[in-house]
Amino acid sequence: MGVDRQVSEQEKNEQPVEKKEKKSLSLNVVSNKEHKGFGAGTIDLSSVSCVIIDNGEAYIDVGAMHAKSKVEKGIKFSTNKEDVPNGRLCWIVWVAVDRNEEGSYYAGATACPMLVDTEARRGWKILAQHVNNLDYAIKRRFILDELGTEEKAALKGLLVSNNPEWWERSPDKLKEALNA
Repeated sequence: MGVDRQVSEQEKNEQPVEKKEKKSLSLNVVSNKEHKGFGAGTIDLSSVSCVIIDNGEAYIDVGAMHAKSKVEKGIKFSTNKEDVPNGRLCWIVWVAVDRNEEGSYYAGATACPMLVDTEARRGWKILAQHVNNLDYAIKRRFILDELGTEEKAALKGLLVSNNPEWWERSPDKLKEALNA
């Protein structure tokens, strides 16, 4: 009986604890929601795809959006090219798709170089360039002039085989840039 009285006295002295709900600070990058308050100004990346060009082969790799593509996994990147003397040249191409009254088309494409040495697990890339070129692709620009003939052919082949109708509706600027 004495124990019961102690518990009841403790309960009298304790105030109920109010739990405050915290606003979560998450970056919402793929959503169709319109933001009018918290989280306004986020970028919608749902219309952007990542293409990797490695050894003359172009393929879509969604992991590249977060630097986790097949060629980037397990690689420690540096901004100093001298850190990767035996690196092979790979490209990330940001491809934006848009839609008009005729249908979808390739609206923007920008290429970014990187060097990867898989054996040494070292790589080189300029992250700022990758971010800026992603932004340029979203803004419907084409920056593909650094790609070589083999890389341009691989990218064109992938875009055409992925969806021939999108390729046909794409701007002439893209077709001219890849017809090297």
